[in-house]
Amino acid sequence: MSESIEIVEENASVLREYARISIAFQVREVLHVGVEPGRPDRFRLTSRPVAVPWVKDYDTVDSGPLGWASQFDLTFWTFFGARMNGERVGGAVLVFRAPDVDMLGGRADVALLWDIRVAPSSRGRGVGRALLGAAEAWAQSRDAGWLEVETQNINAPACRFYERNGFVLRSVDPFAYPGLPTEMQLLWYKRLAG
Repeated sequence: MSESIEIVEENASVLREYARISIAFQVREVLHVGVEPGRPDRFRLTSRPVAVPWVKDYDTVDSGPLGWASQFDLTFWTFFGARMNGERVGGAVLVFRAPDVDMLGGRADVALLWDIRVAPSSRGRGVGRALLGAAEAWAQSRDAGWLEVETQNINAPACRFYERNGFVLRSVDPFAYPGLPTEMQLLWYKRLAG
């Protein structure tokens, strides 16, 4: 019997509860980014195992969800919560037409999946896909033509998740994180129907 995942649209008032869901993951491999032969506009990812796995927690790198309100105007942010059996097991944040978010580049046709997280005990059970589906439907209903998401070359599971769900890697920046010189910024885009 499959478990039912309930996705609800929320607002910034849930940030404290949202932040309790860990975004941490174990880094077991790093992705090397190359260009497809004969296709300089297409990237190819090759996995390389790391000698000693480590845990990466983006919430410890910056202030995480509890600091967003002090850095941004959350008026343009939409929150989604995922619950199974009444328990919060995940969440996602979508940013659309936010003038203070540089990653949108001022484009009114791009929605940015700012954050998506699934409780470690619920990973691999369809929660991320359900959250992504809700974010896509929300963006489409507001005439966004594209969904954008950022990840890093050390987050191979996230890269595979986005690729499986129709995203295409369009931009690579090895210098995006001066304080994290071994991490590369990867920007993925998905064309939305409509």
